[in-house]
Amino acid sequence: MTGHKLAMPKAEKIAKKLEIHGEERIDNYYWLNEKENPKVIDYLNAENAYFDEQTKHTKNFQEDLFQEMKARIKEDDESVPYKKNNYFYITRFKKGDQYPVYSRKFQNLEAKEEVLFNVNELAKGHNYFQLGGLSVSPNNKLAAFGTDVVSRRQYTLQFKNLETGEIYPEKIENTTGSASWASDNKTVFYTLKNPETLRSEKIVRHILGTNPSEDVVVFDEKDEAFSVYVYRSKSEKFIVIGSYSTVSTEYQILEAENPTGEFRVFQPRERDLEYSIAHYGNDFYIMTNKDKAINFKLMKTDDTVTLKENWVDVIPHRDDVLLEDISIFKDFLVLEERSNGLNKIRIIRWDKTEDFYLPFDEETYSAGVYSNPEFDTNVIRYSYNSMTTPSSVIDFNVDNRSKEIKKEQQVLGGNFDKGNYKSERLWATAKDGTKVAISLVHHKNTQLSENTPVLLYGYGSYGHTIDAGFSSTRLSLLDRGFVYAIAHVRGSEYLGRNWYESGKLLNKKNTFTDFIDCAEYLIAKKYTSSKHLYGYGGSAGGLLIGAVINMKPTLFNGVVAAVPFVDVVTTMLDDSIPLTTGEYDEWGNPNDKEYYQYMKEYSPYDNVCEQNYPNMLVTTGLHDSQVQYFEPAKWVAKLREYKTNNNSLLMHIDMETGHGGASGRFDALKETARDYSFILDLEMK
Repeated sequence: MTGHKLAMPKAEKIAKKLEIHGEERIDNYYWLNEKENPKVIDYLNAENAYFDEQTKHTKNFQEDLFQEMKARIKEDDESVPYKKNNYFYITRFKKGDQYPVYSRKFQNLEAKEEVLFNVNELAKGHNYFQLGGLSVSPNNKLAAFGTDVVSRRQYTLQFKNLETGEIYPEKIENTTGSASWASDNKTVFYTLKNPETLRSEKIVRHILGTNPSEDVVVFDEKDEAFSVYVYRSKSEKFIVIGSYSTVSTEYQILEAENPTGEFRVFQPRERDLEYSIAHYGNDFYIMTNKDKAINFKLMKTDDTVTLKENWVDVIPHRDDVLLEDISIFKDFLVLEERSNGLNKIRIIRWDKTEDFYLPFDEETYSAGVYSNPEFDTNVIRYSYNSMTTPSSVIDFNVDNRSKEIKKEQQVLGGNFDKGNYKSERLWATAKDGTKVAISLVHHKNTQLSENTPVLLYGYGSYGHTIDAGFSSTRLSLLDRGFVYAIAHVRGSEYLGRNWYESGKLLNKKNTFTDFIDCAEYLIAKKYTSSKHLYGYGGSAGGLLIGAVINMKPTLFNGVVAAVPFVDVVTTMLDDSIPLTTGEYDEWGNPNDKEYYQYMKEYSPYDNVCEQNYPNMLVTTGLHDSQVQYFEPAKWVAKLREYKTNNNSLLMHIDMETGHGGASGRFDALKETARDYSFILDLEMK
């Protein structure tokens, strides 16, 4: 090969002493957090240039993968219309468009379409564009909406007259993007963010046509462990302010007819008391962990006496069933439950004449109730998919128990047949004897042996459960002989709330060892071998990948760590960084020595050492507000310094976006094609 070959980037070492608890840590790459420093941008650009050179032999392959994934998507597509307040609302994509068009039709679907927002027009001239929080006033004449053009989830709130098309001049900066309307059609409540930490901290009242500088702060959340939001109850009667932390919640309510009135506290916050509220008739229904109901139970109280001593049980606590959500309708209640790792949807009539579950028959799947804004209806809408079954939107008639598939995700670009794929659920045994589930899928013709490539995905934080769902992009792996597997590690709520509790704080290492045990189980059962095993995780899942490769550096042939949270100790000690203070109950507060020591034992950045590492692709976005770009940048710099083999270590920094990656539907596919090509290229070597 002729020509000049780019040298591997090497970040300058500038020692920074970090001291706490009488201990000293030296961070040689701390300076990379100086976003305005041209040397930092130069280093990031050098990493991108190196990435481009090292992957240029896959550029055509990446493009082929992208076109393959794009070809499976129905480009001229639209959502199943939903009805609210006499209008049917529709989201649709036109062929070739990156962004949706939001529209509605009055009373029936044959009516003339009224375009609310064509996001493709709004996005012109922006590298990144997100429209969020679309909310229509009670009289159907106005809309509130938020726009983010940077990808830091700081939205500018604006208002549009849906009759004239005029966008009003007032712009409210630094919001979450959504607003809740009072009954007068001119007063809205919105959430302001802290400009430094990006914590949602203030609920503000705005009257249309007035200067935002005159807006009234109706609630200021002073406790930095809490964030706030505001919404209108499905019954339309109340404006509700919610404050939440990892282990505690609190709500305040105000009649929507009285927007300038005083909010009243529903039940004052208490540590370890979590609850959420839904209004029906003259009652509030409360989903709560009160009385040590770790898997949550359902209670209710009259809407005039809301303190917890007035709450009475409706659905008692169950040790083996996690209550995840409820939806309230005029004639029945819908519960979303999880038992043995699987979603269940239960319907109970208010008159007690019926209580039953929707039937699902696959071994591992994902199902969930839609928002169902209509209150007086005999139909509930839910979604269903599995690792082999594309997503369906289904309307279930509670009266006659019939179901109508309103839409099934179409998989184009080839003769997709779900019968060609096989899905199963395995149970690995962790080192401490705990059974950990693995959901996996592969083409029916894939022969399982130590030569079979497996991509193992994991997350395992915040109680967030990764369900076994369908992905059309994943077919690009399955059709090339890969097995795709999800390790349902501790730290999620896959097996109930205890599953989460046993994977956080001083139990966090269980998340990492579970992932290792799942990987070793797949190897022991001859599904694959280390030579053909790949790991993938993003954000807190990137922390999982980072911790695992320090602990078992030769277990995987390659890993992808997307926007990875890898500098746990330093980040959790810096309360100016977005999310930090609100997360002490997830990771622990390292100002407490016990948590500091424990965190330091697994923090990927702190545990990089002289050893072989697998092939690695690390991705990040310069504007990421959740995991700042400098965490992966520092980690890669330190790995370059310490790793003792010649395996690939590549970093890609998107200089235009943040945590969620690209905003356009096709640009996001290019990121998936990039990640897959890295793994497929390793497998072909």
